[in-house]
Amino acid sequence: MAETLSDRKIFSLLEVTKSIQKTLSERYKNSFWVKAEMNKLNYYRQSGHCYPELVEKQNGKIIAQIKSCLWKDDYLRADSKFRAVLKEPLKDGIKILFLARITFDPSHGLSLSILDIDPSYTLGDLEREKQETIQRLREEGIFERNKALKLPALPQRVAIISVETSKGLADFTKVIETNPWHYKFFGFLFPSLLQGDKAVASISYQLKRIKKVKDHFDVVAIIRGGGGDVGLSCYNNYALAKEIAMFPLPVITGIGHATNETVTEMISFYNAITPTKLAEYLLQTFHNFSVPVKEAEKKIHDLSRRIISQENKRFQSEIKLFRSVTENILAINKNDIRSLAKSVLQSANYIFKNRRDGLVSVKASLTRATNTFCKAKKFEIRQVANNIPKDVNAQMVDFQITLSQLNHRLQFHTLQLFRSKTAELNNLEKNINNMSPENVLKRGYSITLHNGKSIRNVADMSEGDLLETLVAGGKIVSTVKSSSKKENE
Repeated sequence: MAETLSDRKIFSLLEVTKSIQKTLSERYKNSFWVKAEMNKLNYYRQSGHCYPELVEKQNGKIIAQIKSCLWKDDYLRADSKFRAVLKEPLKDGIKILFLARITFDPSHGLSLSILDIDPSYTLGDLEREKQETIQRLREEGIFERNKALKLPALPQRVAIISVETSKGLADFTKVIETNPWHYKFFGFLFPSLLQGDKAVASISYQLKRIKKVKDHFDVVAIIRGGGGDVGLSCYNNYALAKEIAMFPLPVITGIGHATNETVTEMISFYNAITPTKLAEYLLQTFHNFSVPVKEAEKKIHDLSRRIISQENKRFQSEIKLFRSVTENILAINKNDIRSLAKSVLQSANYIFKNRRDGLVSVKASLTRATNTFCKAKKFEIRQVANNIPKDVNAQMVDFQITLSQLNHRLQFHTLQLFRSKTAELNNLEKNINNMSPENVLKRGYSITLHNGKSIRNVADMSEGDLLETLVAGGKIVSTVKSSSKKENE
């Protein structure tokens, strides 16, 4: 009951909340359908209940929000419908159409109690987002842009966007690495989330990384395993689709078994329904290149064999013709050859006979000339032998006279050189004695030392330094009081 205090009627908080509860229960007796975005499911595994956060957004801003509850049995029923229709469970961040009634509890406040959820509405919302993305891309003229790129004849270097543990990636890699034709590929994984709200940012980030090193790749492959349409909703996102459409390399996709094609699949260079089919597509590009090459190789081989065979036959025919012509020519000219051979033999005998007679005559002449030459030289040698003793004696006398003269000259020049060098040494010794420190000091000079070393520059001295001055007969010890440099310095 309300209390009266100072003429004021006062209610307790419980009374107010119970009044609100009564009013709302009388006003909102029936359930009704509501559309909203389920910002967060808030599923509690221990109890099995959910407490979804429901919001409505306008231009990205929340304009309405309310708490709700989804009891265990209702949650299991709704989740089962979603799995049957969308192949995905209830999850955060999707738009839903739900049957609810308003409830108010004095302890927990106002909330909506969700009784049922229609999965067809969520599916329709995804389709609506897809059509809006397609329209924007077509209006911007980039819907077919990636498809217009040219795929290399042998796309060996593949930048792969996928989850490292994805079964789809494993299937793709197995087909590529175990192909029976031994085609060689280089694949580099850029790991990324492939579904959910964060997938758009994750895939876009990896595309930007690949763009920086695009010269190292021929094609980009986005690979994902199977999944329902809700799991694929991120591939209808405009920002992601535009990034793929504008990408400088061909982008090929194999993102699941869904029959409802996403925008990303539509605008990509090539789309395969599964990662396995995507791998087979890459292998087929190698087939398209290798099959014509092998056919050309076969044609070249067959043509070469045919040409060689034809040329061999022609060569054998030429040999036969040459042999036949040669035999005919030899037969025709056989008698002429015999006659010429006989004539050549007779001529050779006649020439040999004449040459032999000439050689005999030449031999006799050479013998006579040799005897005459030897007799003349023998006489000359005797005359030379008789004159040798006289010439040798005369030359020996001349040589002894010359040798005696050279000996006298050598003795004279040696004596002169010795006297000259002796005088130089005496002068040098006198100069050394004059320049010795003792003789210098005797002439009135002195030497000043600092720390045992002679002073060469006044700039090296400081006030208070101890000096030793060497003079003839002893040394003087002094202390520096001041120093000055020459003015011209």
